[in-house]
Amino acid sequence: MALVSSTQMLRTAREQGYCVGAFNVHTMEMLQAVVEAACEANAPLILQTTVGTVRHLGPEYVAAIARVASEEAPVPIALHLDHCHEEELIMRCIEAGYTSVMIDASMHPFAENAEMTRRVVELARERGVNVEAELGKVGGVEDDLVVDDADAALADPIECERFIELTGVDTLAPAIGTAHGIYKGEPRIDFARIEEIARRVSVPLVLHGGSGIPEEQVKRAVQLGMAKMNVATELRIAFSQAIKGVFDNNPQENDPRTYMKQAKQAVKEVALAKMEMCGCVGKANVR
Repeated sequence: MALVSSTQMLRTAREQGYCVGAFNVHTMEMLQAVVEAACEANAPLILQTTVGTVRHLGPEYVAAIARVASEEAPVPIALHLDHCHEEELIMRCIEAGYTSVMIDASMHPFAENAEMTRRVVELARERGVNVEAELGKVGGVEDDLVVDDADAALADPIECERFIELTGVDTLAPAIGTAHGIYKGEPRIDFARIEEIARRVSVPLVLHGGSGIPEEQVKRAVQLGMAKMNVATELRIAFSQAIKGVFDNNPQENDPRTYMKQAKQAVKEVALAKMEMCGCVGKANVR
């Protein structure tokens, strides 16, 4: 099937109490791995690329590969641009075929964040593209996104409600204590804050920093209203470690098809585990 917008996919997930896995991919093999996982799990899927990956590969190349994968897959697949600060790049990705975009203006004051988000929503809605935005600041490091712990700030539930009213944004990523990257200790997620935000807004909520969150915490966050979980770092680690393992065993290996096969399988296994954790296994055809 063709690539789809994630809007209805995520609304259904929130209504029915499960979460859709959103996986950051950086190569064709990583993309193939998570698509194979979704097909095996009969799960809806969101493919994601960071701004760094878009600049590295080009949005047209990414969209073309994702489109081919989607047309061959029996499950719904959306293609999402993660954490983008530039409206021009967002529009280029939409023109290339992305079906979901994130305008991240969370580093700006509330009013400016809302105005930038509103503009992107207006442009994207004409094309049926989902728009995600962020309130507060999720800490940690992911690709070219760096937020020190001291600068991280949790989202205000009242501001979340007002933000939705002002922008009409389709999905919201509130900062609730998670972080990008791998956690040094136990994540300190503010579940009461998630519950209050979910009580005030009806749009699907997004859990950023999904790598390394314990399963029981993920399930609790989903139960409270999180409908999308982003996973990036764990995929990169699995991919890289698998390739290193091939060379450890055979330093003379020079066939990319050999080590990429191992890397794909490692990513697929992580993706399958995350889909199970999200509760989206078997949900591909849920409406």
